[in-house]
Amino acid sequence: MTDKYRPLKNAFGRFATGIAVAACRNGNGALRAITINSFTSVSLDPPLVLWCLENRASTYTSFMEADSYSVNVLRADQRAVSDHYAGYLPDPVSEDGFEKWATGAPVMKDHLAAFDCKVVARHEAGDHVVLVGQVLRFDCAEGEPLIYYASNYFQGTD
Repeated sequence: MTDKYRPLKNAFGRFATGIAVAACRNGNGALRAITINSFTSVSLDPPLVLWCLENRASTYTSFMEADSYSVNVLRADQRAVSDHYAGYLPDPVSEDGFEKWATGAPVMKDHLAAFDCKVVARHEAGDHVVLVGQVLRFDCAEGEPLIYYASNYFQGTD
């Protein structure tokens, strides 16, 4: 089957992005996570971030039910983590790699940066929803980011 959106995806893919994992707890308290590359800062005062979730994503309902989420920026050596959560129906998420911060949302223990966010707005936008969150806690570490470019992982030495 031909992807009628491939030319547009190719053009969008020329903008290099970092890779992150967004995580939340669904209405039953189960941990859900998804790989994202649409993450960006919005405001410093108050501290706001956003990311976009496709309406067809297997985690869509979970993030729509959640009143908080985390965004966990991945290091260059965490490609397997990105691949794991990029699947439509990833394996169940183990609690072992996560901890709770201010909002109670699951935050990855191992990350380049992490943001614990309270949902302040959701905006329908085409086939996605834009989730805006107020950052209640964050941290960061030294390291190289996992980068995505032209539908592939990319390292500066490639």
